[in-house]
Amino acid sequence: MSKSPLHLILPLLGRTKQAYLAAGVEDFQARINRFARLTVLTLREKRYSAKVPDATIMQDEGWLLLAQVPAGALLVALAPAGRELTSEDLAAFLTRWEEQGRREICFLIGGAVGLAPEVLARADLTLSLSRMTFTHEMARFILLEQLYRAFAIRARTGYHK
Repeated sequence: MSKSPLHLILPLLGRTKQAYLAAGVEDFQARINRFARLTVLTLREKRYSAKVPDATIMQDEGWLLLAQVPAGALLVALAPAGRELTSEDLAAFLTRWEEQGRREICFLIGGAVGLAPEVLARADLTLSLSRMTFTHEMARFILLEQLYRAFAIRARTGYHK
């Protein structure tokens, strides 16, 4: 009996508005689906207003994102202060999690004001894509490309050079 593939869950706050990023996101979604099951959920992002403090928006979006994390799923939160990994490290983490019997991995990317402290505290791993700052739309694209790269490393496809 073969084991079921990893299920990656990526809840997103709002749709990817920039056409070039949306095309890249769609491309890497299709590529990842050759290696794992990927579920991308588009959630309604909170409206930003000068009248609503960033902390309130961050907390509201945090609860919205956490509600999408299945029970028992491994949670990876993306934040600038998180752990920096190489692509090979990410591939090794995916392998290790799979060997540990983890089947669902949920990746959370905050909105424009980031992730709430409650979300970061709940995470099994806090991951940084870079010490530089990216828009949350760019972070989607970069994360999906790196996940695809990690699967390509594991499969030795030659994509990672």
